Amino acid sequence: MALVNVNNISVLDNPTLFTNPFKFEITFECLQELEDDLEWKVIYVGKAADCQSDLVLEEVLVGPVPVGINKFILEADPPPPSSLEDELLGVTVVLVTCSYREREFVRVGYYVNNMMEGYNPEEEEEDV
Repeated sequence: MALVNVNNISVLDNPTLFTNPFKFEITFECLQELEDDLEWKVIYVGKAADCQSDLVLEEVLVGPVPVGINKFILEADPPPPSSLEDELLGVTVVLVTCSYREREFVRVGYYVNNMMEGYNPEEEEEDV
């Protein structure tokens, strides 16, 4: 039997600029008193083929958690552009995870499309 059920995760300030923080409103239900805190993380996937490039943007402990419906906003700074090398533009994933006693029990992923405002590579003309 699950002790915690995640009811909803809403992405706030979407769309936004790359330099703005990620913001998630998380609603979950705790069915009985927990002895330890819940650990929430926001992870930015740097390269799909290499999990070593994943960046933990935020890691917070939430507790003590009362029985019932709980809600909070999880905010994470954006990844430093220098850590993304040539993977700055394009589609990637941001993960929100939650663990209890170092055992992950929820993982929610969101696609992120990083674009340069006003730039469309399909409209680029060749210099003659």
